[in-house]
Amino acid sequence: MKYPLFGALVFMSFLACKDNRFSATELATSLELKRGAMISCGPADAQFGSLSFEIKAKPGVQELFTLGVKMLHSFEYDEAEKVFASIIDKDPQCAMAYWGVAMSNFHPLWTPPTEAEFRKGSKALQIAKELADEPGKEADYIDALAAYYTEGKEENHRSRCLRFEQAMESTRAKYPQDKETAIFYALSLTAAADPADKTYTKQKKAGDILNAMYGGNPNHPGIIHYIIHTYDSPELAVLALPAARKYASVAPSSAHALHMPSHIFTRLGLWQEAIKSNQASVESAKCYAEQAGIKGHWDEELHGMDYLTYAYLQMGDNRMARQQWDYLKTITTVEPTNFKVVYAYAAIPSRYVLENKLWKEAAGIGIHLDNLDWKGHQWQKAILHFTRALGNVQIKNKAAAASEVGQLKLIHEALLAGKDTYKAEQVKIQWKAAQAWLHLLQQKSDALTLMQEAADLEDRTEKHPVTPGEVLPARQLLADMLLSLGRYADALSAYEADSKRHPNRFNTVYGAAVAANKLGDQAKARLYYEQLLDIAAPGSDRPEVAEARKYLRRG
Repeated sequence: MKYPLFGALVFMSFLACKDNRFSATELATSLELKRGAMISCGPADAQFGSLSFEIKAKPGVQELFTLGVKMLHSFEYDEAEKVFASIIDKDPQCAMAYWGVAMSNFHPLWTPPTEAEFRKGSKALQIAKELADEPGKEADYIDALAAYYTEGKEENHRSRCLRFEQAMESTRAKYPQDKETAIFYALSLTAAADPADKTYTKQKKAGDILNAMYGGNPNHPGIIHYIIHTYDSPELAVLALPAARKYASVAPSSAHALHMPSHIFTRLGLWQEAIKSNQASVESAKCYAEQAGIKGHWDEELHGMDYLTYAYLQMGDNRMARQQWDYLKTITTVEPTNFKVVYAYAAIPSRYVLENKLWKEAAGIGIHLDNLDWKGHQWQKAILHFTRALGNVQIKNKAAAASEVGQLKLIHEALLAGKDTYKAEQVKIQWKAAQAWLHLLQQKSDALTLMQEAADLEDRTEKHPVTPGEVLPARQLLADMLLSLGRYADALSAYEADSKRHPNRFNTVYGAAVAANKLGDQAKARLYYEQLLDIAAPGSDRPEVAEARKYLRRG
């Protein structure tokens, strides 16, 4: 997406000389800053951790700036912008307050800024650059962030993140003993990491920087938060478990800090901890919506609901998972209506019907809220086509299945043409998997080859941070296909391979038990049936749980 720089000349006229001839009101109006009282849900004294980041400013501003940076580190971007706006009111010539506004509109690990956010960040940096006209750390910070906001040909979010990383690397080299510089550099490394790089080079580098500081700064929100993001992958997740179990207590006033540990809990199959984390996050998000005067629901609530649905399903707790879906149906207004919201509307119902193998319902899954921007969120829309494709295959409706597979192919091509290569690849995995199952129904010889290709593609990349996991892992679908073909040894190997990436997934563990039993490997079958009962919620009504108990009673 292109983000042309607007109004630069207007801002230059405001800032032609550094005196008080331009007012905070004029600047605030031109920037259209978020304003108002800071909203915080949680402890009465607003706890966001502790840090030190000294700047040049009028008396009374430093404490506010420190608060704004704390909120940046916990991705409380709207509230952070309010804090930086209040600094501009007190000290309109505080250059770093405008840097803070630009950082509040960047959100490097989520999704690219909207065009309006990019404009605001660009304008804020124009002002910051004029005000920070003396060499030093503040000017270097502003220049480093400007590397992201600089417009060029064929730009995209990742290419700008790479520039930000390079600029922060230079800044860190100039201030090697400065903690905040090191922390923001670590953030830039994680933001610029290639999802297809399975060596995790940048993430490991970021982790080394953060871990070196963690012991002496156990309550720094950025250090502990970015450790979680940096290690948010199957191979590295266990390294972040101590941080995940601490972050919520460091910044309990942040809804995101309450939610973020569940990324690691989900990676490690720790479902009870994931549920507890997201229950707290959802309640905090509801509180935020009420305090902010949002007419409907805040987007963070739906984000937490998707994670809750995933965790409940992996425990075989259909009652609680269905409760999330039923509640979602009552939600018609969400602010802001962004990529996380559209994802939740697609993923929550799809997860429920697919995990429970409700194939008729999957074949007819529809769009609950059609006034969302589905056209602008093709990756999310692909989830529904994927669900319908698998459902139609299982009920043997070849024509409908073929139509849905065709839609997945078209979405893949459109995303590829739009140079959104990551999401195009994610949709390609779904397209290949759905096509494989269609070809199996059509008795075509390449079905297993296609399914293997999809599983291999998925292994070479990483899930998007917005999601707790793939709607259905491709390697689990490969194992299911092998099981249906009577290739029990291969199926067991595939289930076990999937368990390494997705530990304690209900259907993967169950499939491994069935495959082992079919092979006559009673020791393994017993092991996996016992594991299924260990992860299953008390009172689960899933038939697989009853089957496991029956098997184990036989001795």
